[in-house]
Amino acid sequence: MSTETTTPTGAQWFALHTLSGQEQKVKTYLEKFKKAEELEDHIFEVLLPTEVVSEVKGGKKTTKIRKLYPGYVFINMRLLDENAKVIIKPFYFVKDAAGVIGFVGGDNPAPLRQSEIDEIKARVEAATGKEVPKVSFEVGEEVKITDGAFANLTGRVDEIDPARGKLKISVSIFGRFTPVELEYWQVQRASES
Repeated sequence: MSTETTTPTGAQWFALHTLSGQEQKVKTYLEKFKKAEELEDHIFEVLLPTEVVSEVKGGKKTTKIRKLYPGYVFINMRLLDENAKVIIKPFYFVKDAAGVIGFVGGDNPAPLRQSEIDEIKARVEAATGKEVPKVSFEVGEEVKITDGAFANLTGRVDEIDPARGKLKISVSIFGRFTPVELEYWQVQRASES
């Protein structure tokens, strides 16, 4: 499903540099207070690109949200007038928000090229609904199985299917190698055990 919206006249995408770990707070603040500050005709969208990452710790699978661009929030807004001069009120509302270090470009914010924002949105779209393993594996790598019927056995990675989040692993059972299909989170690098 595409979330294409028509871009309001004069609106451009800008990157905001934020304090580490404050990205969500900045996004929430800007979205919440733009109405109170009567800036709805200047600020249109605040984007914090993320993906879901899974990992196994102590035999338990956990998922968390990871920022694709830590320390940055992207904002679609009307910031420059027809003479390419900064419009003061929205500039200071955004720049002075708690957690914001400033616009990329400082006092002369440079808008992102459409190709740059398209790439960012494509990464977000690609990550939507998918879990990405925190650890990536390589063919031929030795792994230890941490979950399922083959738990505590070691094997060798034969195939990797990132689209399905699965690995084909050869496991030695009674002196014979048997192919087993497992999910990423069911194994860990043999060197980590």
